[in-house]
Amino acid sequence: MKKTAKILFFLLISFSSFSQQYELSGIVIDIKTNEKLGGVHVQLIGQNQSNNYYVVTNLSGEFNITGIEKGEYQIISSYVGYKKYQELKLIDSNTEFDIKIEKELIDIGEVIVSSMRQEQRIKDVPVPLEIVDQKQIELSSSFTASDVLEQEPGVSMARDGVWATGINIRGLNQQRIVMLVDGNRIETATDLMASMSFFDVDDIERIEVIKGASSSLYGTGAMGGIVNVITKNAYFNSSKYFNGSINTGYNSVNELFTRKLTFKSGSKRWYASVSGSMRDANDVNTPEGIIQNSQFEDQSISASFGLKVKENHIFKIKYQYFDADNVGIPGGSALPGPSTATYKDAKRQMISANYEIKDISESFKLLNFRYFHQYIVRDVDLIPNISTSTETSITTPELFTPSGDHTTDGAQIQSDWSFSENNSFIAGIDIWRRKLETSREKYIRVDMLDSIGDIVTTNNIIRGETPIPESCFGSAGLYLQNEQKFLNDDLKLIIGGRLDGIRIANEQAFDYDYLIMNGTRNDSPPNQRITFEENEEYKLSWSANLGILYALTDDLDFSLNAGRSFRAPSLEESFKYIDLGSKVRLGDPNLDPEKGYSLDIGMRVWKPKFQFKVNGFVNWLTDMIVEESGEFIYSYTTGTVDTIPALINANVDEARLYGVDFSFQYNFYKSFVIHGAGSYVRGENLKNDTNLPLITPANGRIGIRYHLPKYFGADLIAIGFADQDKIADGETETKGFARYDFRVNSSVIKIDFAKVQFFGGIENIGDLAYTNHLATNRGAISIEPGRNFYVKMKVLF
Repeated sequence: MKKTAKILFFLLISFSSFSQQYELSGIVIDIKTNEKLGGVHVQLIGQNQSNNYYVVTNLSGEFNITGIEKGEYQIISSYVGYKKYQELKLIDSNTEFDIKIEKELIDIGEVIVSSMRQEQRIKDVPVPLEIVDQKQIELSSSFTASDVLEQEPGVSMARDGVWATGINIRGLNQQRIVMLVDGNRIETATDLMASMSFFDVDDIERIEVIKGASSSLYGTGAMGGIVNVITKNAYFNSSKYFNGSINTGYNSVNELFTRKLTFKSGSKRWYASVSGSMRDANDVNTPEGIIQNSQFEDQSISASFGLKVKENHIFKIKYQYFDADNVGIPGGSALPGPSTATYKDAKRQMISANYEIKDISESFKLLNFRYFHQYIVRDVDLIPNISTSTETSITTPELFTPSGDHTTDGAQIQSDWSFSENNSFIAGIDIWRRKLETSREKYIRVDMLDSIGDIVTTNNIIRGETPIPESCFGSAGLYLQNEQKFLNDDLKLIIGGRLDGIRIANEQAFDYDYLIMNGTRNDSPPNQRITFEENEEYKLSWSANLGILYALTDDLDFSLNAGRSFRAPSLEESFKYIDLGSKVRLGDPNLDPEKGYSLDIGMRVWKPKFQFKVNGFVNWLTDMIVEESGEFIYSYTTGTVDTIPALINANVDEARLYGVDFSFQYNFYKSFVIHGAGSYVRGENLKNDTNLPLITPANGRIGIRYHLPKYFGADLIAIGFADQDKIADGETETKGFARYDFRVNSSVIKIDFAKVQFFGGIENIGDLAYTNHLATNRGAISIEPGRNFYVKMKVLF
């Protein structure tokens, strides 16, 4: 009996020791100022990777992790603008432990990026990649995401006013760039801009830009690169939390007023967030006067929810709603002459869901399922402001109302593997489908005249049209990518490939669908032209990439990237029909995909006080889609066949783009940092020995910033562009300029229950009248905004 009791006693002692759990608590502090830092990510990673814990500090910088198993753990903290902290510590009792971290004055490549389909440090990625983080967005006036990105080397902004913007990467425009929000495509290729305008700038966590061909990862369109806008989320946390923020701002150049409210909550098993924002702005001031019809209003709502179904099973869902009203479009090639155009409604709704399973086996690291549904509306009111007269009539187009509904659905399955310590392999399938429905009504007044020119009668006509037939674009792709390390991890080799099937289908379309004359509707009007017959096309394409990264030393590496990319023609290129009277502009459903071949060579330096990146690149494009003079052979509904002169999309051009871009940061004295960037690109049409359009002139920036701990930071920046005289037919030369900006921010100010931080600055200090070359090509807009004073406030609670 005594023996049995002893055995039971020792079993209880053993069970107690094995089940013992501990607590780690502490504060994260700025090592120089002793400021207690909120929002710092703290991780405990077990030696065998099986026991991991995660927490985010509260407003007072405090963290608390409970339920920790006994063992040795890597304690890692990360925070935007601070150096990464890492220390090995034995947890065998309840422990209090303060973490002191040092402000990072320059980027040393530790930022985690995800646009390569895996999370990696930017230092470990061979492709040329730029990051704009939340801190940079807060420091700038940030009308749109394009305004934030335009100072990154090789990235340029194109605009139709202030609200409607897009970007150009190394000479390739938005049609050859894949735009993503949280990894989901924004598919609205039209003659108008605004691809970078359909989301709340203050809701952005960071923007990742891959420069160069990326079709092997993302499929059609990624010839010039990828722009992935990653929005803010709540987070899982070892202890329950509830917090929020208020953001407000004002810009003087157009009296833009912004306001935003955010709430976040979560625990070990779940998180949730909701936010809403509103902006309104008047017309933009320039040194040469006000840009008429450049006002806008927009509002947005976003919500997210995450659930740990099991420890290694995570479900996430996100909803985004963005609505812009009364958005002026002051000019543009799609809106010629003295016309006045406004987005009556520009709306984006997206719901996305993600389910991931981690650490399935020793080699099977991750299985991820993703789905998204996105709906985008563009409704325009266009007043032509013109009329034509004859001896017998005056014809006045009063209002055109083009509208487009874009619906995109997509799904993806990706698996991540590691077959050895030096290997990483991903395999995935993604499928997406875009459906486009368009309509347009033209309201026309025809005044009939008598012999002396007096109006005797007026006819009011409504002409109903379908500018692009109801059509859909579907893509299904299989992609593989293998990453292998050699020479003690100093050499990394990445090989990837992708095969895509494309389906394009359309309904039959006519030049106009119905006619309403003085209130009487005719659904079978005379002399209808059949513009496109019902059709279905299938295309197959492939892409591949090779990436090499060699670390010569711990702080110096060299890279080489080569790729084959493609771009299937958009629905607009396949099916557009624009009647110019004496001729038409016409799409072609039989277009072949464009093909691209690229090469990029780079060097990077990652020293604690000096960072430098430089890349040289060349990009060859074949089967480029351009307009070519020809004839439109059409049939009337009566069966009669006729022709009319036309500008028809065709695969005719071959092009070459080459250039260089670079950036640097140098912490030359205490808290002073000099920083700069520059880029040059040359675009040539090899078939006709002419210049390519929409090529940004050589440009650069240089600045000096200073940070005074506990008080403020400041940054003075000079931005310069050279003349652009290498232009295509129809373009206008632009003169070079130098512009100066100034930015300042306060340190975080602690009040009773919250923290407050202020940001401000002056853009275009000298109120310089200058022209953005990429805006020149869009019509009426030629002068950029004048001097802009801005101020922003962020309140955390």
